[in-house]
Amino acid sequence: MDASVGIGMLGCGNVGSALATLVDEHGADVAARTGVELRIVRVAVRDLAKTRPVTFDDGVLVDDPTAVVNDPEVDVVVEVMGGVEPARTLTLAAFQAGRPVVTGNKELLAAAGPELFDAAAKAEVDLLFEAAVAGGIPLIRPLRESLAGDRVLRVMGIVNGTTNFILTRMAESGATFADALAEAQSLGYAEADPTADVEGLDAGAKAAIIASIAFGVRVVADDVYCEGITSITPADIAFADRLGHVIKLLAVADAVDGEVAVRVHPAMIPKDHPLASVRDAFNAVFLEGEAVGELMFYGRGAGGRPTASALLGDLVDAAVNRRRGTHATVATLRDARIRPLDELSSQFYLQLQLFDRPGVLADVARVFGDNGVSIRDVVQQPLRDEARDVFITHRARESDMRATVAGLHALECVDRVGSLIRVIGQE
Repeated sequence: MDASVGIGMLGCGNVGSALATLVDEHGADVAARTGVELRIVRVAVRDLAKTRPVTFDDGVLVDDPTAVVNDPEVDVVVEVMGGVEPARTLTLAAFQAGRPVVTGNKELLAAAGPELFDAAAKAEVDLLFEAAVAGGIPLIRPLRESLAGDRVLRVMGIVNGTTNFILTRMAESGATFADALAEAQSLGYAEADPTADVEGLDAGAKAAIIASIAFGVRVVADDVYCEGITSITPADIAFADRLGHVIKLLAVADAVDGEVAVRVHPAMIPKDHPLASVRDAFNAVFLEGEAVGELMFYGRGAGGRPTASALLGDLVDAAVNRRRGTHATVATLRDARIRPLDELSSQFYLQLQLFDRPGVLADVARVFGDNGVSIRDVVQQPLRDEARDVFITHRARESDMRATVAGLHALECVDRVGSLIRVIGQE
């Protein structure tokens, strides 16, 4: 006979309602494979009168989330309400009541992940969050389990579908950033206020979670340098293409001499790199391990059903573990120095608009040299009384490159300092 597991849900929006639908559609298959029957017994929503695409039995919907956490019929709590509070407080309360929690809340984990991991371990219950980073793409479980015996060196990925859609449109149709954003909003990929996406904050929260699990260190959102795509121009896209590259918004986490570097920024990557072919709203994460080498995880990183699929996978694990009296664990997180961006090195693309006068390039090259930055290539595009020059550097420290940009601003021959974009994969 199947063992019944009561599910309590905190929230029932786009993802929550999709999860409830999947539980209804796939419940019989889950029971046949695992011997566990999933039953949704309580769902907390803000507005009881609001119609939803899922029909619940009378008494299931409540407007008090604490009633879900404290309900004796609830065995596993699913948190899909979003935000840090009250989700954090409710999650801790669930642990104190001995109930595992499944969540897809990247904001919560990026802000309070280490605290929640410790609390779950102390309560000896599951905290599972596959859906928090890349929607339906399996990533957290491979990092926690399959790669537990390897040393992860770098994780680099496209983890925000909105910005990838925008950059794809700019590259393939020549659209401006504003036009591509408007299209993304019309298709439902971007919110009316797209700040979290286009300024890199959404990807930054995901990068903090990835780094914590990949390297076993305490990383929160405030540790992540975030730079968005709002300054990327069609000219940058065209120059990248001319140089055999594409521009993507990347989340990058590196293990560096016992320290960790985590950042989000646009980057030029070679067209033959696996991430270069990731189009539209798809996500992909490229991983380098000491023993396993290179791996890539690809798929739909957002959307109700893909995200709900990841939640359901975690829910099944939590339910089975609950019935067996076991739980999964996040490896103990250690404290590690987060290496500041200024101490990192990269190649750079820098676009300048210069007045077309004798000796201009010599003046510009002198500023680069004075700051210890070596120029690898120069590409010039003549304008009327000016020239648009693109400089590709050899590897240089971020601090030196920033000093170079400051020095170029001071030159009378420089009309405008344009985009500064990191270049991945040439050196």
